[in-house]
Amino acid sequence: MTKFNWEHIHLRSPDPEATAVWYQDKLGAEVIRSNQADGSTRIDLNLAGQKIFIAKAQPGKAGEAPSSPYFGLDHFGLTVPDIKAAVTELKAKGVHFTMDVTVNRPGVQIAFLTAPENVSIELIQRG
Repeated sequence: MTKFNWEHIHLRSPDPEATAVWYQDKLGAEVIRSNQADGSTRIDLNLAGQKIFIAKAQPGKAGEAPSSPYFGLDHFGLTVPDIKAAVTELKAKGVHFTMDVTVNRPGVQIAFLTAPENVSIELIQRG
């Protein structure tokens, strides 16, 4: 069987620069800007080792982001060593949470936050 490896997550945004700054400010992502042949600037992120590409959504060509739950990709998750501290820090930065810290099962705590364009992100503390 073919071996698959993660390559990237691709986001669409009406304002890629503002979206990149949000991920940088709130989650510590590294913003990577590169000049393209057409004179535009491509904006990518490195978030905990994962590549995230942010493309500009063209007006009238992209629909509104759905609200969870819905079919398809629902969210992505990030692990943290101290979920209560992470949630407190993010709330102080104005991040909206759709679920506060909850024990999912013994030894696993989770919380959900909302990023730009209604992207749902799960924070997980294991052990």
